Amino acid sequence: MHWTLVIPLKPLARAKSRLTPAAGEGLRPALALAFAKDTVTAALASTAVRDVVVVTDDVRAGRELAALGARVAPDTPGKGLNAALEHGTTVARAARPEAPVAALNADLPALRPAELTRALDRAAAFPRAFVPDAAGIGTTLLSGSPGTELRPIFGPDSRARHTASGAVELALADMDSVRQDVDTGGDLRVALALGVGPHTAAAAAGLLIPD
Repeated sequence: MHWTLVIPLKPLARAKSRLTPAAGEGLRPALALAFAKDTVTAALASTAVRDVVVVTDDVRAGRELAALGARVAPDTPGKGLNAALEHGTTVARAARPEAPVAALNADLPALRPAELTRALDRAAAFPRAFVPDAAGIGTTLLSGSPGTELRPIFGPDSRARHTASGAVELALADMDSVRQDVDTGGDLRVALALGVGPHTAAAAAGLLIPD
C-alpha cells in the first residue's frame, strides 16, 4: 500500500512561535522551514509513501518544498489546521481517489523513513489510526484508509479527541522519530539528540538552547 501524505505548513512568519525564546525572531522562520524540509525529505524516502502534498500559502516554503519533490497546494480555506488538512486530502484524492491518505506534522526534523514506513504499515490495518506525540497529548500522524474520511481533529488534546472519534492509537515502541515534533526549545533539544536531518542541523548550528 502506497500512501499520500498531507503536510500543513503555516506561513513562516507565523510558524513555530513557541520557539522564539530559544531561537529568537530572526532564526525561528528558518528553523520552521528546515523542519518542514527534513520532514518532507524523510517522508518521500519512505518506501510506503508515493507522494506528499504540502498545504501552505508561504511562497518561499512552497518553492523550496516543491524542489524537494512535494506537490504544493495553497491553503484555499484559510480556516486553520484542520480545514487545511481536509483541503489537502481533497487535493490528494482528486489525483488518486483510492489512495490511503495520512496527515503528518511539518515539524518532525528527526523523522526516520523506516520508522514512518512501520507506522504507515500498521495504520493500514485500520480505517483510521494515529500516532500520539512524544508528550502524549497531541498527534503527529493521522491516517485514513481508501474511501475513509480522514476527519482530522488536531489542536489541544488531540490524542484524546482522535481516540474519542474512533481512530486507533498505534503502538509506539519503535517510532520515536515519528512522535518527536518540535514546538519548544526543549523539544528541539530532544530532536537534536535523536539526530535531525541536514536542513535542521544547518539551521540550528551554533544555537544555544537554554535549559
